[in-house]
Amino acid sequence: MSRCLALTGALLLVAGLVLAHRDPAPEQAAVQITSPPAGLLPSRPEPVAPVPPGPVELATAPVSLRYTFDAGVHRPITDQAGGHELRPLGANGGALRLVPQGMGLAVAYPDRCTLAEESECPRAILEGYRDDSLNPGTRRLEYGASVLMTHGDLSDGANVVQKGYSVGGVSQFKLQVDHLLGHPSCVITGRTGRIYRAEPWIDVADGRWHDLTCSRIGNRLTLAVDGVPRAWVHVPPRLSIANAEPLRVGGKGAAQGNDQYAGEIDNVFLTIGS
Repeated sequence: MSRCLALTGALLLVAGLVLAHRDPAPEQAAVQITSPPAGLLPSRPEPVAPVPPGPVELATAPVSLRYTFDAGVHRPITDQAGGHELRPLGANGGALRLVPQGMGLAVAYPDRCTLAEESECPRAILEGYRDDSLNPGTRRLEYGASVLMTHGDLSDGANVVQKGYSVGGVSQFKLQVDHLLGHPSCVITGRTGRIYRAEPWIDVADGRWHDLTCSRIGNRLTLAVDGVPRAWVHVPPRLSIANAEPLRVGGKGAAQGNDQYAGEIDNVFLTIGS
């Protein structure tokens, strides 16, 4: 028995020495999180590029775009895959800024203009190039963005994201926050010019971020606010959306009467097909 106790004591002594001489675990290096560079986005005083002529075609494959604006002011604004560039377009001194939003950035638009002459108001949007691969035709379509607005940002027209126009037989899909009640709405128009609008009785201009999603599936156009469907309208299944216009964010152009958006926009997305 004494031998067993002695052997046990020796083993414990050795284990204690091993533990005593074990190198301390290296401290984990502190992870430094750096924010992408915010700041002014230089705006061009004319359209990014004239819309080239030619027959209008439709998307031939599924499309999935998302713009987070998190690359900063020193890099082109592209979708997360590095394509479909959007460029700032301004008039009358209007400019866009990238501002902190969460761990990334969002686009801040010019303040709502209060000048007596609307023609003198600063205007600024993001505009792409002609891209017929973004024409959904009659296919399943989802698009939207996150918006931050106050009642001081509201007006009769505040376009968030769009492709095309609702007049002139062009066809269009659009998300907007129009009028002084802060109601968001999804709009789809075919070549006949008849407008289909899904608009809920809900105010999103409350100084908080809201996720707005428009979904055109079959014969229904639905608007969801923060993931909850809030309004829908019937749309003819054969209504086709196809135009030569570029994708635009924050207005329908930089000319007078452009339905200029005021506030901040983030996480613009477009999905066509499955």
